[in-house]
Amino acid sequence: MANCDIRVLALDLDGTLTNDNKEITPRTRAALDAALAKGVTVVLASGRPTAGVTPVARDLGLGQPGRAGAILSYNGGAIVDCGPGHPILWQQVLPAAMVPALCAFAKEQDVAIVTYNDEGIVTERPEDPWAQREGFTNKLPMIGVEDLAAYVDYPVNKMLITLDPARLPAVLQAGQERFAGQIDLYSSSPFFIEAVPLGVAKDHSLEALLDRMGLARDNLMACGDGMNDRSMIRYAGVGVAMANAEAPVKAEADYITTADNNHDGVAEAVERFIL
Repeated sequence: MANCDIRVLALDLDGTLTNDNKEITPRTRAALDAALAKGVTVVLASGRPTAGVTPVARDLGLGQPGRAGAILSYNGGAIVDCGPGHPILWQQVLPAAMVPALCAFAKEQDVAIVTYNDEGIVTERPEDPWAQREGFTNKLPMIGVEDLAAYVDYPVNKMLITLDPARLPAVLQAGQERFAGQIDLYSSSPFFIEAVPLGVAKDHSLEALLDRMGLARDNLMACGDGMNDRSMIRYAGVGVAMANAEAPVKAEADYITTADNNHDGVAEAVERFIL
């Protein structure tokens, strides 16, 4: 880590880049401006859908001249360039048969399930309080539909089961048993179960992006706080865990910030390793 040549900076959003009010603070913004000015490509690496990350990318000016950036959404299910036309650089989608199968599973378990379109979050239960948390996080509208499986006629990178935390362990276990070897299911928060194509993770898509750019993992710094950030923190030349990260995430990190996401932890890491 002493001789860092960081060319790509991958940042988780919630609990990492943004504070608990979902804002980017002035010091962190200034550090990112300086990194972009040095030619570093900033990748916003989130479990959110692409539409939920786009406003943050726009706020940071990613894709404007001299400000290279990309959106890694759906926990690595897709990478979209922030430049003109927003081309998809990489993506993996759920097998089409999985959409009705997951909808049926959610109905059996009496829990909400959502997916996404270009306008917002699509679900049969728009009033579900746990589903509405996904709407709040992404600042996207909830779109209620009668029959989600029938509605979805487009490629899906991810579906999300939302539920009372008390029920999560049992529902997750049942889902993992039902869909073993077909898709991956895991918890990304106390009230969310992610359903993604097999092998989707932030490290795999970042590897594809680095290959495309002619760079190596030593040129990557990745910052995160959650369990879904472990793969990219482990993979990166410099893996950074926030002070507020979960213990297993800190165990993967090369560096743990002294400051949390509310006190410019990302700025601390950028200033130390890039600036």
